[in-house]
Amino acid sequence: MTRRRVRIELRIHVLALLFVLAISGIIARLWWVQVAHGALWSAKIGSRSQVTVRIPSVRGEIRDRNGITLVQNRASYEVDFYLPEMVRGYKLRNGSVPDVVYTAAVKGMLKEHKIANIVQIVNSAVIPRLQELDLARDYSAQSLAQHYKIDEQVPFTYLEDIDFPTIAKFSEHDVGLPGVDISPKPVRQYIFGALAAHILGYVGAPLEIDKLPDAHEFNFYQPDVEGKSQVELYMDKYLRGAPGRRVLQRSVKNIIEGEVSRQPPTPGDNVYLTIDARIQAIAEDALRAAGRAAVVVVNPNNGDILAMASVPSYDPNTFIPSISGKDWGTLLDDKATPLVNRAISAFPPGSTFKIATSLAGLRKGLANKEFTCTGGVWYGNHYFKCWIAEKGGAHGTLSLADAIKVSCNAFFYQYGNAAGIASIDDTAKMLGLGQKSGIELTDEAPGEIPGPAWMALHHPQEKWSPAQTANVSIGQGYDLVTPLQSAMVIATVANGGIAYYPRLIDRVLTPEGKPALDDDGNPAVPEGPRIRADLRSDFTPQQIELVRHGLWKVVNEAGGTGGAGRLKNVQVAGKTGTAQAMLNGKKDTIAWYTCFAPYDHPKYAMTVMVQGGEHGGSVAAPIATHILEECLAMDAGTFTPKLAVLAPAHKSNPFQMIAKIDYKNTDPSLQTAVDPESADASEPAHEAEIQKVGARPEIRENPDAAGKVRKKSAQGPQQPQPQQEDRRNLFQRLFGIKSKPDANPTPAPRVRSH
Repeated sequence: MTRRRVRIELRIHVLALLFVLAISGIIARLWWVQVAHGALWSAKIGSRSQVTVRIPSVRGEIRDRNGITLVQNRASYEVDFYLPEMVRGYKLRNGSVPDVVYTAAVKGMLKEHKIANIVQIVNSAVIPRLQELDLARDYSAQSLAQHYKIDEQVPFTYLEDIDFPTIAKFSEHDVGLPGVDISPKPVRQYIFGALAAHILGYVGAPLEIDKLPDAHEFNFYQPDVEGKSQVELYMDKYLRGAPGRRVLQRSVKNIIEGEVSRQPPTPGDNVYLTIDARIQAIAEDALRAAGRAAVVVVNPNNGDILAMASVPSYDPNTFIPSISGKDWGTLLDDKATPLVNRAISAFPPGSTFKIATSLAGLRKGLANKEFTCTGGVWYGNHYFKCWIAEKGGAHGTLSLADAIKVSCNAFFYQYGNAAGIASIDDTAKMLGLGQKSGIELTDEAPGEIPGPAWMALHHPQEKWSPAQTANVSIGQGYDLVTPLQSAMVIATVANGGIAYYPRLIDRVLTPEGKPALDDDGNPAVPEGPRIRADLRSDFTPQQIELVRHGLWKVVNEAGGTGGAGRLKNVQVAGKTGTAQAMLNGKKDTIAWYTCFAPYDHPKYAMTVMVQGGEHGGSVAAPIATHILEECLAMDAGTFTPKLAVLAPAHKSNPFQMIAKIDYKNTDPSLQTAVDPESADASEPAHEAEIQKVGARPEIRENPDAAGKVRKKSAQGPQQPQPQQEDRRNLFQRLFGIKSKPDANPTPAPRVRSH
């Protein structure tokens, strides 16, 4: 019995020893893996749990010719939902996810698809936690669901451009939600508000992420914004920089624990415009006296655009980071079309076209030819009146310079037919009319210069006749010209006959200040002006001076139609014009004035166009005179334009007819007209060629019922706080060892995410 007891005890001791040895082996192994080589295994585990996120590139700045920044970037914080991470985290906690079935076409066949019900997941697992911290906001559940179906790789922006208190609250609390991240994002800032909005344009999100070259290099894709219109679109290739990369560490619970590494994005190139911000401010301020108008100021000696303004205007900052659907709808529904750049839209030019007609006649040897105005001219069975006939008068026999001075329609009916439509068309094309200028803006209208071939193509039922030529000669009928084209015409006459292409982009520099290069290794913007045509090969200096002198008479001699353009101590030359147009099926009067100064050494050439202006001399000319006066005073050092944030220009009634503009009067639109010139539309007026609205920006959808966040009850039950994650290893937990803080801890992101 004793031996048996000894054997049993021996067996127990052996088993106990084996048990202790086994436990010791396990503990030793755990120590070896988690303590001695813990860093190695953590790195290996971490490498399998890393998330790569694309950091959007930083766009370059847009500056004026003097280096004044017009568009820059500012830091904006947004709360993003990484939807696949949310679905993965929900499934980990609950074992399964709710799903939803929808029907979509696949290769032309309707097919049912089953995906996670992301709206239910967000509303049940994410919103309650955000409500606890008073961070929940209403959102569009429909947009969320659609986003998950199409762009799950792209984070869904839940809150954008959040304020500092919200950022601080996210930073203070450990949100602890898979797929929720707060991150900085560079967004566009148009420093002076609506100033130069129709030149600068706006930006928005790309439409098709999948087609971008690096779309599949990241777990989550934060896209760059792209230019949608005007310079932002035209120079998008250079303004865009290179994206960066974030590598985030994800725990087994799908909570982002920290940022492993970050490669910052590279800024884009800086684009310098030919625009002078000071002159732009002067022009935009002056143009606010009109409801629908445009002005273009150019340097006649090289074609540089110094200012280009259009009213009504808009503030591109309303598009940043996105624009609400309601605000976008308001802009689109506005009948005054504030998004349209009227400076590159086409309108009947009226008597300003007589500059081209004058030159066309000189090519045919009509410099000394005189014609008589008896009040009108018969062509066929139609009597084409001169504007003076409405007042019961006639201009009598006139030479070219005097006909320009009084803007005699009857003279130009006869002069134009003597020159011939072929000469008129050829001269107009040399001046850049009837074709796009190639300016670095989107949706430029080419205008129209009609002739027999044009008529056969567009109106085959009609036959070209002297009556058609008469109408073209005075800028009526089917003629269409943009204010930009008109400014380049007067600039050509001002400089003695060199027709330049307009320049808007002066230079493009890298962030280091070096010239940016195109794909072929050439400078992104060629240096110096570009010449379209040199009229000096077809015209003598005396012929061009004859037209210049006629334009001088318009402003400076008694009886000229442009007396309102006169300036003290400065010789100005110009041409007024008034035209009839059709706008959306209704008649609209277009007032024009185009001019240059000083006469002997031109520095500025300008065109002002006002829709709804009764006469060019009483409406458009005072605007140009006001701009010229302040520009010349600025050059003399006696006036300093103010550069400040500019609110959008929009009159309460932009369709009100304007009879006279007087900057010394508080209500210029109610004055009595004194300009005698008026249009004689001998044929139905042509529809204006209004520039179309730019591409759709990034639109923020309005919250809907499914995305409505219910307010917390004041005495309602408190939601349980999430437990702090025990991040000790098994060996530390087994022996109750507290974890030591890292000597060089990796800073966690501002908010626990994913």
